[in-house]
Amino acid sequence: MSLLPEYPKANVLGIGIDAVNMNQALARIARDLRRRQKGYVCLCGVHGVMEAHRDPGLAGILARAALVAPDGMPTVWVGRYQGLSMQERVTGPDLMIEVIRREEFRGYTHFLCGGKEGVAEELCERLIAQYPWVKIVGTYTPLFRPMSPGEEREFIAGISGLRPDIIWVGISTPKQERFMDRYLGLLDTTLMFGVGAAFDFHTGRIQDAPNWIKRAGLQWLHRLLQDPRRLFWRYLRNNSAFCWHIAMQLTGIKHYPHSDIDRGIVNSPQAACDR
Repeated sequence: MSLLPEYPKANVLGIGIDAVNMNQALARIARDLRRRQKGYVCLCGVHGVMEAHRDPGLAGILARAALVAPDGMPTVWVGRYQGLSMQERVTGPDLMIEVIRREEFRGYTHFLCGGKEGVAEELCERLIAQYPWVKIVGTYTPLFRPMSPGEEREFIAGISGLRPDIIWVGISTPKQERFMDRYLGLLDTTLMFGVGAAFDFHTGRIQDAPNWIKRAGLQWLHRLLQDPRRLFWRYLRNNSAFCWHIAMQLTGIKHYPHSDIDRGIVNSPQAACDR
């Protein structure tokens, strides 16, 4: 992993979000793949910020990531308020497709780890049909419980036999972040990506929102309308709490220092105020 960030970080309730756009994120990823530099990439929006705000262990996982990209307009708006004008929204589904379709990544191999039974296999077929050059060496459907020691040994051995350059992990936040942190050092791979619902987006199980809805920061509402039973209480809890805490931070009533600031790396005027 990179010892120091090449891009400044926005401080979003104490969580460091890299101030990158899509092209900058891809450049960082391409560099790490060329160097065979192991790491994991997190896509962090309001849900991830609030989970990490409540759980110091998860906050530590995000702090150890090779890249934490802003997945959601609220995190982008906070970064821009802190003077990080270059920051743009980078979502898991979009990042996944950009890595697969771009020429500079065509020599790398991929492994799909996520979704319910059959979803990873369907995604594999769709990606190969759309991008015939993509090299997908295997798929795995994660269990909805911790693996037993035997299952874990079998999973690790399977990856070791395939040696994928990239593992795409789509099992939702915060499970996927804990999964990557747990297994990165045990697997023969270079980069792991936590891409959330990307598997369901790219197999058509979730309908993507129009660009104007994304730019307005309303994709959460678009998702809620598609799956209200599962998402209502999550959004009610996280969105309301985020609005309260971010108002406290941006008005200076409460300070939320993050790990980069604790090490003395100050990336913006607002970050300096948050020390």
